[in-house]
Amino acid sequence: MTQSIKLTTEQMRMMSLFQNVTGATARDCIDDEKQDRVIFVVNPGKMGLAIGKGGCHIKSLQNIVKRNVELVEFDEDPVKFLGNLLNSKLISEVKINTRNDGTKQAVVMVDAKKKGIVVGREGRNAEKARLLAKRYFDIGSVLINSPQRATLEM
Repeated sequence: MTQSIKLTTEQMRMMSLFQNVTGATARDCIDDEKQDRVIFVVNPGKMGLAIGKGGCHIKSLQNIVKRNVELVEFDEDPVKFLGNLLNSKLISEVKINTRNDGTKQAVVMVDAKKKGIVVGREGRNAEKARLLAKRYFDIGSVLINSPQRATLEM
């Protein structure tokens, strides 16, 4: 299901640094200059090791790279992966639909009061979900919906 992902030399260097600092292996690294952050995708079950006690590994890494570092736990199931990306505690349901033109779309249902948290400041969480869903599962768009309110598409 996953297409082959090509990494740049800089991304490989960042993943090596990540492994040296945290002791966990990164599966992928996305350099998001627009949001001034580096997103690491870690293997299932390695989130605690990557974060470190009290977040010490992440703090060290942020000091070294001088940027925000965000972690996402990978899952082969796109529904679970999107749950990991967008905080599964705040999500009531994730559906993957195939449109008439053959493109895939994820619809994430959240409580109207929690929608702002899920979307994130300036839509950064929604953008991260869109970026990674496209990269791993060829999902063209991620809609974050709440039953009472209008749709926000990224």
